[in-house]
Amino acid sequence: MRIIVGGANSISRSIVGYLSHGNNDIVVIDDDEQALDSIAQEWDVLPILGPVSHPDLLKKADAANADLLIAATNSDEVNMVACQAAYTLFDIPRRVACIDSRVYFKAAWGGLFNDESLPIDLVVSPEYEIAKALMNIIKVPGMSAVYPLADRKMQLLSFRITKKCPLVNLPLRDLGNDAQGLKTMIVSIVRGGKVILPKGEDMLHGGDEVNVLVESGKVDELVTAFGLEHKANERVIIVGGNKSALYLAEKLEADDNIISCKIIDDNTRTAEDLAEKLNKTAVFSGSIMSESILNDVGIQNADAAVALGFEDKDNLVAAMVARKNGVENTIALVTERTANTQIINIGENILVDRTALTISSILKELRKVNMSHAYSLGATLGEIWEIVIQSDSDLIGTEISHLPLPTESKVCAVVRKGEILFELDGIKIEQEDHLIFFCAPSAIRKAEKIFA
Repeated sequence: MRIIVGGANSISRSIVGYLSHGNNDIVVIDDDEQALDSIAQEWDVLPILGPVSHPDLLKKADAANADLLIAATNSDEVNMVACQAAYTLFDIPRRVACIDSRVYFKAAWGGLFNDESLPIDLVVSPEYEIAKALMNIIKVPGMSAVYPLADRKMQLLSFRITKKCPLVNLPLRDLGNDAQGLKTMIVSIVRGGKVILPKGEDMLHGGDEVNVLVESGKVDELVTAFGLEHKANERVIIVGGNKSALYLAEKLEADDNIISCKIIDDNTRTAEDLAEKLNKTAVFSGSIMSESILNDVGIQNADAAVALGFEDKDNLVAAMVARKNGVENTIALVTERTANTQIINIGENILVDRTALTISSILKELRKVNMSHAYSLGATLGEIWEIVIQSDSDLIGTEISHLPLPTESKVCAVVRKGEILFELDGIKIEQEDHLIFFCAPSAIRKAEKIFA
């Protein structure tokens, strides 16, 4: 696939880093020469200096033969114009624009993005998606990711197995007996950086990271079964004052179960700006390393601390400082979770993969399959697809077990007329079924052909 990415900022870097793991021909256009050089040194891309909205530069990028444009510069307006030029002048089939300003998402302007006005197939706000994902994690303490599926009837939960987990060293085939008959599906296990698609004889080990499907109404039972009980997060401290912090604070303010939200940022002007925009959030200007700031925010009373600055090392340090001061749930946003496996075990901080969250918001546009949801579990850890079976699908009537699936993939569940099916023996595919499907990176191309 030939993909043009506009921008060489942190969001673009996340996108390019993920796409570089696949068989993609990537062009990056940006007017920041230093940022462009940096991204070109790290990945095999064609760098073009200048604004992505300029037709001459799109032509230089061979836009006429591109499959997808992802406009992810720091300017919403440049991203919009780039999509317009891609559609009008070069007929690029699919166009994605990153739009940060929430004003464009108001219901009153709902007709703005279409082929007659602004021809954008998918409008995403990466910073807002990060805030939304973090809010899901805060609501289910102890998780590193919470992915809603099937109209929120089901969730995929990611978490680390502790040594005190009562299910450690138990064959997975016996899981139902020792987990109070809880119906779940362990999709994958990450052990030592490698992905395992578990079988009945496999066992969980302390330190494993697992991805588990569960009905939304059974999340509390799953938490109990796996020994993951944590105190509810009612008092939250956010470290870092970027747009993700603003959006997360707005969500926390709107939640009646949250008692207090506080933000720490070391830039006085940023802190003042946040204080003006937020209603119930207390904003502090200073460093998380300052004893006086820690006393001012009442760090010892916080249930959760979320570090979501732009630098991994700053977020990791902030999370560790919070934990040292007695915060039970500490969350650090990092560029790629799997790159920090040695740090994961320090202080039991939860690491949230910024790249996975960013790419998940556009993943449906990258895959040639009709899906209602798609999530990245990490650049090398695979993807979860919620595939919708259309009336003209050749797969209707085929038994799940007879699908010619790649070995590093599996159908994990079927959602049929609102009912969730985990036991798939003898189940044949029907129209309007939703298949919850796991796919390793190496299996993506073959899976696309099967489900296209």
